[in-house]
Amino acid sequence: MAEKVIFTTRDLPNPASLATYESVGGYQALRRILTEKIAPEAIIAEIKTSALRGRGGAGFPTGLKWSFIPRHLPGPKYIVCNSDEGEPGTFKDRDILRYNPHSVIEGMIIAGYTLGAQTGYNYIHGEIFELYEAFEQALEEARTAGYLGRNILGSGFDFELYAHHGYGAYICGEETALLESIEGKKGQPRFKPPFPASFGLYGRPTVINNTETFACIPYIVRNGGQKFLELGKPNNGGTKIFSVSGKVRRPGNYEIALGTPFAELLEMAGGMREGYRLKAVIPGGSSTPVLPAEVMMACTMDYDSIAKAGSMLGAGSVILIDDSVCMVRALERLSYFYFEESCGQCTPCREGTGWLYRIIHRIEHGQGRPEDLELLQSVAGNIGGRTICGLGDAAAMPVQSFLKHFGHEFEYHIEHGKCLDGCH
Repeated sequence: MAEKVIFTTRDLPNPASLATYESVGGYQALRRILTEKIAPEAIIAEIKTSALRGRGGAGFPTGLKWSFIPRHLPGPKYIVCNSDEGEPGTFKDRDILRYNPHSVIEGMIIAGYTLGAQTGYNYIHGEIFELYEAFEQALEEARTAGYLGRNILGSGFDFELYAHHGYGAYICGEETALLESIEGKKGQPRFKPPFPASFGLYGRPTVINNTETFACIPYIVRNGGQKFLELGKPNNGGTKIFSVSGKVRRPGNYEIALGTPFAELLEMAGGMREGYRLKAVIPGGSSTPVLPAEVMMACTMDYDSIAKAGSMLGAGSVILIDDSVCMVRALERLSYFYFEESCGQCTPCREGTGWLYRIIHRIEHGQGRPEDLELLQSVAGNIGGRTICGLGDAAAMPVQSFLKHFGHEFEYHIEHGKCLDGCH
């Protein structure tokens, strides 16, 4: 069993409290930084050594991202945490906020010290309001203990952190739409460049990381980047929380070492329920390409292995599809989600997501035509890579992968007007 980096308090009494977090080494990293006045360059170097990659989906190296911030530029800089967890299949960040909010707070304070920022925001998804309130309580505990505010621990370093409540729009999980939302504007993505590192919140340098990414920072500073790296594998340092859903005996969040075989994760989740066989896996949340069961069983749970198999690790949201599921119906539901959540700013996404949904809907309801399969490929191909943000890709990739691996089910639907026998 891998050493825990984030879920260190989950099985303890009152796991979200400051006292519990301090009992497992919480805020020791911050104390050491401020007491020893560790150079920001040294902290960034440790994070680069750790091979920590963004845990929100893109997997971009965190140390490299932090190095882009012009630390010596006069004026405000900002630290932003993306807790806008809204993609189907994702539910890890809410458990981090539920069981270990102080790890996120400490990680953000360390980021502020490292990057010369004095203000941070945690943007929390609109449909988990109870966790917004819980995070506010954790912030107050940290302020009272002297970890937040002016002159933290007598060091002369100031940093204030605020919780910002979203309202459930999936598009606000895109980092620049999130910034627009914090600024009080309509949550729509910005053109890039300029990138947030140079022109972010309120037009100032900003680093944006996922909840889980910030929660890893205290461990790296406390134990060193090399130890974090050794928990995982080269280019895939540390542990990762995987959200396992579907017809398994024990669905839930599992923190395991990156590089763990998928078969072991499936076993931890209790295996498939009696009477069901694994048919396919969406390994990183609904926006990532689906993989057949036999392909997934040969994978290890890390960015490189999943990419080599033809999908993405994403946020680590492992959706298991059993043999009773009609793949046409499953894709219809996913396509409806992206159609509903498109912000409408880009024509290919605004028009294309609805087009994809309507074609799949008619196939599912017995009105499909042979030419619809080619039309689906054409529409998806004209959305991907042609939008300001990744939502267009997120809508197109499932369509392309479902047709690639399970095209026979779509053909059967078109020919017979119904699902394959045994599916629904």
